[in-house]
Amino acid sequence: MTAHETDKYVYDFAEGNKDLKDLLGGKGANLAEMTNLGLPVPPGFTITTGACQAYLATGREPDGLAGQIEAHLQALEREMGRRLGDPDDPLLVSVRSGARFSMPGMMETVLNVGLNDRSVVGLARQAGGSAGPTASGGNADPTASGGNDRFAWDSYRRLIQMFGKTVCEVPGEEFEHALDEAKRAKGTHDDLDLDADDLRGLVETYKKIFAEHTGREFPQEPREQLDLAIRAVFESWNAERAILYRRQERIPADLGTAVNVVAMVFGNLGPDSGTGVAFTRDPGSGAQGIYGDYLANAQGEDVVAGIRNTVPLQELEQLDKTSYDQLLDIMARLEGHYQDLCDIEFTIERGKLWMLQTRVGKRTAAAAFVIAGQLVDEGLIDLDEALHRVNGAQLAQLMFPRFQLDHDVPPVARGIGASPGAASGAVVFTSARAVELAAEGKAVILVRRETNPDDLNGMIAAQGILTSRGGKTSHAAVVARGMGKTCVSGADEIEVNVPAKRFTVGGRTVSEGDVVSIDGTTGKVYLGEVPVVPSEVVQYFEGSLDPAHVDNALVRAVHRIMTHADARRRLAVRTNADTGADAARARRFGAEGIGLCRTEHMFLGDRRELVERLILAATDTDRTDALAALLPLQRQDFVEIFCEMAGLPVTVRLIDPPLHEFLPPLEQLAVNVAVAQERGEDVAKEEALLAAVRRMHEENPMLGLRGVRLGLVIPGLFAMQVRAIAEAAVAVTRDGGAACPEIMVPLVGAVQELETVRAEAEKIIAEVVGDSGVEVLIGTMIEVPRAALTAGQIAEAAQFFSFGTNDLTQMGWGFSRDDVEGAFFWRYLELGIFGISPFESIDRDGVGRLIRIAAEEGRAARPGLKLGVCGEHGGDPDSVHFFHEVGLDYVSCSPFRVPVARLEAGRAAIETTGSDSR
Repeated sequence: MTAHETDKYVYDFAEGNKDLKDLLGGKGANLAEMTNLGLPVPPGFTITTGACQAYLATGREPDGLAGQIEAHLQALEREMGRRLGDPDDPLLVSVRSGARFSMPGMMETVLNVGLNDRSVVGLARQAGGSAGPTASGGNADPTASGGNDRFAWDSYRRLIQMFGKTVCEVPGEEFEHALDEAKRAKGTHDDLDLDADDLRGLVETYKKIFAEHTGREFPQEPREQLDLAIRAVFESWNAERAILYRRQERIPADLGTAVNVVAMVFGNLGPDSGTGVAFTRDPGSGAQGIYGDYLANAQGEDVVAGIRNTVPLQELEQLDKTSYDQLLDIMARLEGHYQDLCDIEFTIERGKLWMLQTRVGKRTAAAAFVIAGQLVDEGLIDLDEALHRVNGAQLAQLMFPRFQLDHDVPPVARGIGASPGAASGAVVFTSARAVELAAEGKAVILVRRETNPDDLNGMIAAQGILTSRGGKTSHAAVVARGMGKTCVSGADEIEVNVPAKRFTVGGRTVSEGDVVSIDGTTGKVYLGEVPVVPSEVVQYFEGSLDPAHVDNALVRAVHRIMTHADARRRLAVRTNADTGADAARARRFGAEGIGLCRTEHMFLGDRRELVERLILAATDTDRTDALAALLPLQRQDFVEIFCEMAGLPVTVRLIDPPLHEFLPPLEQLAVNVAVAQERGEDVAKEEALLAAVRRMHEENPMLGLRGVRLGLVIPGLFAMQVRAIAEAAVAVTRDGGAACPEIMVPLVGAVQELETVRAEAEKIIAEVVGDSGVEVLIGTMIEVPRAALTAGQIAEAAQFFSFGTNDLTQMGWGFSRDDVEGAFFWRYLELGIFGISPFESIDRDGVGRLIRIAAEEGRAARPGLKLGVCGEHGGDPDSVHFFHEVGLDYVSCSPFRVPVARLEAGRAAIETTGSDSR
């Protein structure tokens, strides 16, 4: 026996549990868990992610899989007392995907597997009726009575439609057009008005469509249907939309999907049957209560596809109180068991409740914080777990603006607020158009009757999604919530006409390109662009909302969790700020200092003329005079910043960019001079400026005369800045304040550069500081790969390191950020070379390794060396976790991202140490 023949690829539901998601996928693991809890789950089995991985690696099923499927299928047949596709009393099964992470609508499902021209007759009989003439022309058993022919033929047409689209890539619209035509011929808009004869005819039409596109008849052998459906689910892991979704959600590409084969239960057997989706709490707001959708006489796909508008779950109590009460009891049990919001799919078959799926439900950012706080109050989780269940990306969403509706702005329509947010943009009706206009920098709102998985590109590109069908559990709603995208669904007043590129509502016509605004909280739709105001969470961070005196569950929850994050985190969080106003706002957002003050920003605006004087200085005296004019201006800038930071550390980076950036572009200046010369104007100053620009012109200025090199080449430049910093610190201190300056030398690649600058700086500092008690640290920015690799040497001359991850990424990869992101990064992301841009989230294997080396070797040479990061990665949630792991002391980011970094620093701490109370 070979090793692979011993692999176990198939598990009965009773063999698994919720902790086996890597092996059984989320759906399979949770079906197993519910089975073991004694809940009413239809019998079935799960084919593991390992089988999928083996199939995708070789293009064929692994040895032993077919036999294991057969053994579990026979056990299922024995348990059900029916055989798959038996002509007289058929067992039918569903074949569903189920990955480790929820990917709603991205992979495949096939229902009613096992139906064919003969078993459709048995299904009708089994359901209590006669199927009438068979599809092959024979007659059904004339002794059968009762009648559920319609159910049988409806189930068969669904199988052909789903199997054709999913397994054989028959265009789904072909089936949809045929269904629409059948309804038109009947004079109805509702599927339920089609009778058995209508559906029998539709089956024949579907079979012809299938044959035309595949070159073969619809397969009649039940086991062939099953095997082909399983392979299709495997292959759907690498479908374009699944790949796109994984990239969007940062799901690893090598996990594969499990496949669940489950005995069918039917919600489309009549008015005493139905299907629904329920949430144990509101996934939009977090409020406690009964939330969900129900659809009588339907299969589960009808709910998520938004084909018919659902009714609120509460109405089930009037339709079937026994099932309703049982469902509420199960919902309570599941939430208590999973200790979280649960998303539940169920079917009622002639008064019998069946549980088809549960999972920890996707929720909006607001709901995530509110629910985490509620569960702490209920004693189900502790504060560490609450902190673990929210993240920085969600917090960032909560800081987005909301609509300003100071006066009564009438909505043009109202649907269901499926995913909160305020979004305005030009209306588009196709995913392709959304992508096209978004690429041009335009904000768009994707309008559809209902989205489907093929719309994912457009949903990502759009600012928001508006549908005329569906509810909180429709495809549009679930996917939008997962992406944090604003969505209004089920706005049924809107009549969407995709071919004509317009929708009508209340006698008004809105055409492609017209601007609309949608409110994903209230579900309201407005014509035109609606102004926005700061969110309540931003108002809280800025101090205008006191959580102790505000009746706002979200603000209270954010305050509580942020307070715990601050208590748990080891990393300090500073800000990047260049002005007193920036520093003040960052302090309100919780910054504990400034990690990057860019002095070059202080040379812009009205001060450009002084910089020009410095650059054009022909003598030492001219240069000294120019620097003397700049000194008091720089000093005052630092006074304002030190006052705002009130004794917190302020890292000031000496001037970094090439000086030519403060002058007009070469081409523009040359043209201006030439034109002025033609006019006979006096251009002596302009000619001198042009000569200076030409003299300083570099082919690659970002690798040229900048940073520490400027300080070494232009006498007095760094000295002026050091003096301004020291004098400002002394002035603030003598006025009764406190200043804690840290001078950072940029672009150091060799310790000798830093030693030279530091020697001059220390003389100036000693002269200025005197006995004031001000202490000034001198360190460097690690942004050149060589600096990272010689960090042990550099640490001997540096009191701190701050990693400049923007330049470190550029130089580490050999990328010019200004050029490559638009030039080819899209292709690298498409090919999977990048999971995410290395400028957005730290490249742990390459750039991250340079940081790790520098941190370790720097501290080996100078124990207690202060380490921070001041690039854009300082506010990226994933990067913050990495910086915690490698032992940095602080991260620094823009003021708006300070709360995000604080939250993630807390999360990083609890993930490292675990909860003390668990």
